[in-house]
Amino acid sequence: MKQELDRRIGEMEEELIRWRRDLHRYAEPGWMEMRTSSRIARFLKNCGYEVLTGRQVCLDSARMGLPSEEALEEHFQWAKAHGADPQYLEDTRGGFTGVIGILHCGDGPAAALRFDIDALGVYENKENHFPAAQGFASCTDGVMHACGHDGHMAIGLGTAKLISKMKDYIQGTVKIIFQPAEEGVRGAKSIVEHGHLDHVDYVLGSHLSASADGKCHVSPGKAGTFATTKLDVTFHGRASHAGISPQEGSNAMLAAASAVLNLQAIPRHQMGASRVNVGTLYAGTGRNVICERAKMELEVRGETTEINAYMEQYARRILKGASDMHGCSVEIQVAGASDAIVNSPHLVKRIQKICTEKLGISVIEPSDLGGSEDFAYMASRVIAGGGQACFAGIDVPCAGTFHSSEFDFDERALKLGVKYYCGVVLQLLKKEYEDR
Repeated sequence: MKQELDRRIGEMEEELIRWRRDLHRYAEPGWMEMRTSSRIARFLKNCGYEVLTGRQVCLDSARMGLPSEEALEEHFQWAKAHGADPQYLEDTRGGFTGVIGILHCGDGPAAALRFDIDALGVYENKENHFPAAQGFASCTDGVMHACGHDGHMAIGLGTAKLISKMKDYIQGTVKIIFQPAEEGVRGAKSIVEHGHLDHVDYVLGSHLSASADGKCHVSPGKAGTFATTKLDVTFHGRASHAGISPQEGSNAMLAAASAVLNLQAIPRHQMGASRVNVGTLYAGTGRNVICERAKMELEVRGETTEINAYMEQYARRILKGASDMHGCSVEIQVAGASDAIVNSPHLVKRIQKICTEKLGISVIEPSDLGGSEDFAYMASRVIAGGGQACFAGIDVPCAGTFHSSEFDFDERALKLGVKYYCGVVLQLLKKEYEDR
């Protein structure tokens, strides 16, 4: 199998690079991946998949952290003008992005593969940067694939194409899930709540990583990600003249500032690592006006789901206390959330064996991927239904750091990722399968 996979993947290397560069050039942020989704849908259709798009993919009531209706419509028009597939574009209107391709190969287990598709609000470095030098830097102002999701998508497309060509080797169902709005952990829940992970036996996810060249890291138990909660917070006060009648006002800025300082002082938890960060704070209308409204965006994280819950509860108490102290009210909305990923030990052992014995891919363990991933929603749903889950790292050289304007990755990662996914699926769903 290794030789055939190597040959087939080698033949599609130029295609993989071309797909990655096109997706990088037309980067789109979460819930706005309209051009991206429409073109992915067309590709999967051409590969023989049953294709789900729009409201078939994401449950409206479970979407989190949506842009404004005006921003969504403006971007819809942008996508129409920048090469979106007209047959599938309309399905994405209003932020219903994301695509699922389903390949039916007879009775047998079902495997779901998740690939995230959104970019970040980062201005790309247009000097001394490989994408700029090669002519595929982002043409979307202030939006960049700075976390490798362009590579994830290219791996997903390559995997979909190769599995469709080798479907005679497998028995069961393959679901290829292209998920919107992973950044800010906003998108996976809407797919899970739609029921797409029900009755799935295996769910696989991954992320490009820079810890070792040409290897995969797969760990049983904790996958090395943080549970997290993203909060949008608005303090409501009362405006007044800062010189004539300051006592008549309730200063929302003071409430927000008090909250910022105290959030940084949350006592850490003895059972593991935790994080807190206030990323934005907007307040005030003029130097002589008592501020009546302040808005902040913050996040907490925990090494485990329990530690994250501790951090969130403590943060909520601080926000309420700061509001009360300055005579304000506070509104708190969850803009994104995810548990920590827990891998299934039995599946991890099988995948480690497949990688080393069947694919010639070195595996390192344990791993600590860091960050947060809403793949956890998918893993939890599959495990709760009696299935198994695995989240892996695909290790290649990277330039810059994740979420920076200089980020880039070695495009050899694309072949490694396709080999990993195809090789694992061909073994998990192989005909006359055993050890279920």
